[in-house]
Amino acid sequence: MKTRTLGQDLEVSAVGLGCMGMSFAYGASDENESIRTLHRAVDLGITFFDTAEMYGPYTNEQLLGRALKPVRDRVVIATKFGFKFDPSKSGAAALTGVDSRPENVKRVAEESLKRLGTDVIDLYYQHRVDPSVPIEETVGAMAELVREGKVRALGLSEAGSATIRRAHAVHPIAAVQSEYSLWSRDPEHDVLATCRELKIGFVPYSPLGRGFLTGAIRKPDDLGADDFRSQLPRFQADNFDANAALVAKLEALAKDKGLTTAQLALAWVLHQGEDIVPIPGARKVNHLEQNAAAADIALSAGELAELSAIMPLDEIAGKRYSEASLAMTNL
Repeated sequence: MKTRTLGQDLEVSAVGLGCMGMSFAYGASDENESIRTLHRAVDLGITFFDTAEMYGPYTNEQLLGRALKPVRDRVVIATKFGFKFDPSKSGAAALTGVDSRPENVKRVAEESLKRLGTDVIDLYYQHRVDPSVPIEETVGAMAELVREGKVRALGLSEAGSATIRRAHAVHPIAAVQSEYSLWSRDPEHDVLATCRELKIGFVPYSPLGRGFLTGAIRKPDDLGADDFRSQLPRFQADNFDANAALVAKLEALAKDKGLTTAQLALAWVLHQGEDIVPIPGARKVNHLEQNAAAADIALSAGELAELSAIMPLDEIAGKRYSEASLAMTNL
């Protein structure tokens, strides 16, 4: 597996693994299969694993802690703080707000270290910007964790350009994580340019459109009742059908090239810059292996343009989140 560098010196595999779906949001999963997938990822040279306190809550960090303990010195683990939630509930229903007060920054770090069974968090993200707490205070507390040796590098998730600049002025930010794919290109407006100016790595989550761009989701009923994607506008009613028609074009192009649809969509993301490290999710070994192989796919400028053209942004039906969730992004 090729490697890329986030920030100044955080070297990771060119393709990481988003672990949320193993414990959260996408319905029931098989823990044993998840562990096999995590172990296979390491075998394939994947070194970058993404989790969060919120995923479960708690249980995804615990899963990674157990599964990756034997290879802890060979992997980079990223986790996140910043949501408030009701631990008596599960999934997205547990979310109640945001909290990036310095005391919460430090509390969550201590608890995440225990759940992960490690002495240091390699990359510690603010999960969402908290409008009630100046970013300087939040990053100041994160920086103290770096000085204490409990965190190696700092990150932000779904932050806007101005916030990224203010945060970076307090302590170097190694990575900014935001949704980015063929059908979600908001970071191209200014966030990507800001990251490149400041030499901050960019980590696209959901680079496969939460599974939609794989072509595996054929109808809304393919999602279980407890799958939060059924609540997202792009997966609903007429929006679903319109978007599926675009994915059909992507499938046809992938077939012509002898690739899976997921591989072609992921290769497009990887070609957007050497400073980009996507973290597609995978709960099964075969999906993981397909994603990992995308790191070796070469696309020409013409092929990249063709991919962008078959999925024009003005034809994507529905927003990527509900209005309430969108209000928490790009702050």
